[in-house]
Amino acid sequence: MNLQKTISKIEKYAQKHEKKSRYEHSKRVAAMCAELCTLFGMDSQLGYLAGIGHDICKNLPDKKMIKTAKKDGEGITDYEKKQTYLLHGRAASVKMNRKFKVKNKDVLQAVSVHVYAGIGICDLAKILFICDKAEPGRPFSTDEYRAKLFKLSLNDMFITILKESHDYMIRKGYEIYPESLKVYDYYMGGNK
Repeated sequence: MNLQKTISKIEKYAQKHEKKSRYEHSKRVAAMCAELCTLFGMDSQLGYLAGIGHDICKNLPDKKMIKTAKKDGEGITDYEKKQTYLLHGRAASVKMNRKFKVKNKDVLQAVSVHVYAGIGICDLAKILFICDKAEPGRPFSTDEYRAKLFKLSLNDMFITILKESHDYMIRKGYEIYPESLKVYDYYMGGNK
């Protein structure tokens, strides 16, 4: 896979298929992923690739979202059928694999689980989860906030963002996706 060509193709696809604000978010996430990958001794281009592709299916109609996500071989729960936006990461992973020939398992996993993370995920998946929630366009994500965050280990950074996301959902009174609760309980139980 020629990484730079693949990144360029996915960037063009994202720009065409995402709202302007969503595409700008994706660019910020990609840049932050590349930065964190460099910080933690990983391939920054793979980080950028995961970041730029993570939301390419965000605006799919419900039926197409379900149909695309199903192609990953995982089942679709009744909850996911009602809240199809939860499937956009899985759908994007399928699209990146099938349309753009991305074969890197860490990139595909990162994109697939970026909505709610997952149990036992790879470091790139942790990075994408962090960046999606804490990229510079988020109102709370000030330079000072990110500077403090970037001083943490990758696992501590991930736990911090996971906890903040969970607390935000509780504070807002949102229903929490059952898979998110499993992930939260797993990592808050001291697992890495």
